[in-house]
Amino acid sequence: MLKEIVEKGHYCFVEKVDSWQDAIRQSYAPLLKDNTVENEYVEAVIECVNKYGPYIVIVPGIAMPHSTEGAAGCNGTAISFMKVEEEVDFDPEDPDKKAKLFFSLAAIDHEQHIQNIQSLMDTLMNEDIVEALMNAKTKGDLEKIANQYE
Repeated sequence: MLKEIVEKGHYCFVEKVDSWQDAIRQSYAPLLKDNTVENEYVEAVIECVNKYGPYIVIVPGIAMPHSTEGAAGCNGTAISFMKVEEEVDFDPEDPDKKAKLFFSLAAIDHEQHIQNIQSLMDTLMNEDIVEALMNAKTKGDLEKIANQYE
């Protein structure tokens, strides 16, 4: 998964963001750039968080922005990675709802959506990978992690 993210250029590194909404928008920038998704999809993800709460923060420090599979504005299946140096706060009342790592999903159908999630979970089960990603600052760091662990 990480090698594919690097090869496709589906990653970015950001110092800080203005809001969690801005974080979601920036996390999808690599997928917007190659037309995997359109703005309509990104705004749907933000609307889902507004409606259902910060469900996308799957564990403290890690967010998995996504909407439903096959949502409008989704033209392909991919995962993008974003590292934010300054934690993004999704809920000031809950210290566990902060994130620095964003794995933003797009999938054109249910099967590919589940495959994306499974691939991501397999990666995140490895604490060494998560720690390395938390410390990553450059494309070179990301390439090194991908080559070391995949």
